[in-house]
Amino acid sequence: MPRPEILIDGLTFPEGPRWHQGRLWFSDFYSHRVIAADCDGATETVCEVANQPSGLGWLPDGRLLVVSMTDSTVLRLDPGGLVLHADLSGLARFWCNDMTVDEAGRAWVGNFGFDYRSGEEPRTTTLVRVDPDGTAAVAADDLFFPNGIAITPDGSTLVVAESWGRRLTAFDITAGGELVARRSWADGGYTWVPDGICMDAEGAVWIADPVNKEVLRIRNGGAVAERYSTGERGAYAVALGGADRRTLFICTNIWRNSDRVGNPTGRIETMRVEVPGAGRP
Repeated sequence: MPRPEILIDGLTFPEGPRWHQGRLWFSDFYSHRVIAADCDGATETVCEVANQPSGLGWLPDGRLLVVSMTDSTVLRLDPGGLVLHADLSGLARFWCNDMTVDEAGRAWVGNFGFDYRSGEEPRTTTLVRVDPDGTAAVAADDLFFPNGIAITPDGSTLVVAESWGRRLTAFDITAGGELVARRSWADGGYTWVPDGICMDAEGAVWIADPVNKEVLRIRNGGAVAERYSTGERGAYAVALGGADRRTLFICTNIWRNSDRVGNPTGRIETMRVEVPGAGRP
């Protein structure tokens, strides 16, 4: 059985990995950095986000979008620096998290829905669509911690990981960006918990499961095609990249209630897979 290999160590909490222009881009929560890395592990800090960066994506003109978690905004990296792209504080029910940007430049953003750290009662929440001009609206509701988001290569289907719902939910995307025909894509029951996700060329979805400490490749309908342990480390997000898009990048961490900047346990780990990545991210 393949075992992940360490590419980058000493991170505070890596999330939101994306393969873009020959490099892996990701957010490191508690150092407040968006980082780009090559396949040898050399890193560059692209920008810093005071309120914790999370999901990443790009507009058609190449400008980077970054979710700013704790103030529930989406920022845009212009030539002069980061600026506000959209304020989601009136649409998200708690902190924003992952995001995927489609070919048209529409950003799809999830949020926690409730403050689990303070013991707030769990509740469902919204998935928000942000248009390229920064206009934001609720695209779907009644989702149980919408987290990782993937879009099929033809742009017709969006799949969102409901972490607390232990399922993947699919929607058709209309030409105008509406989400319709909601349906179950796969239900994990009590066997897996999806966090970050990505899609491959056969239409299967890779999920990172932080609870069971593994990554899984899941087909439409729920069949588990592949399953690999990440040992003692929780798996929080995945991306397919590399020159042939057959490298699975995995964001892992050991969860601790300590200072993650002073005690960084985050890593980017890699595995080679047979089927290349496709779609977004």
